[in-house]
Amino acid sequence: MNRAGALLFTSVLVACVGCDHASKYAATVLMDPAQTISLASGALRFELAYNEGAFLGLGTGLPATLRLVLLGAVVPLGLFVVIAWLLRAATVTTSQLAALGLIVGGGLGNWIDRVFHDGRVTDFVSLGLGPLRTGVFNFADVAVMAGMLWLLVASRSATDAERELG
Repeated sequence: MNRAGALLFTSVLVACVGCDHASKYAATVLMDPAQTISLASGALRFELAYNEGAFLGLGTGLPATLRLVLLGAVVPLGLFVVIAWLLRAATVTTSQLAALGLIVGGGLGNWIDRVFHDGRVTDFVSLGLGPLRTGVFNFADVAVMAGMLWLLVASRSATDAERELG
């Protein structure tokens, strides 16, 4: 990875962590934990929640020690592996760097939150249409999902381009 790539990756990562923690701080300061703010006929809801599990509460029912190992140790190890791979990769596209910056930034944002809040992550947004609702999530979750989708699309585009050239 060259300097421009490192700057792009780091900028996206830092922006993700900053936006994530600013939004979590605002949610905890401005919202009453017992209050739900509903907008657009309930399609968008703001409701403060503290998640001990992973994305959308997955793993909440696991024993506390296992959650600590998985979310407190395995997640940062995974983030470190991605960064180490990037440093050694011969070629990484701009799209891949930006997507991985979102994924690592979101993962790091939630991990930092977990470290400073007794293993919990601050969530405050949910979406729904009629009886269908998402779980409660945060900016970091959106960054990870957007990064994964972007990486998938970028990988698909690269595969299509290779197929056309081959």
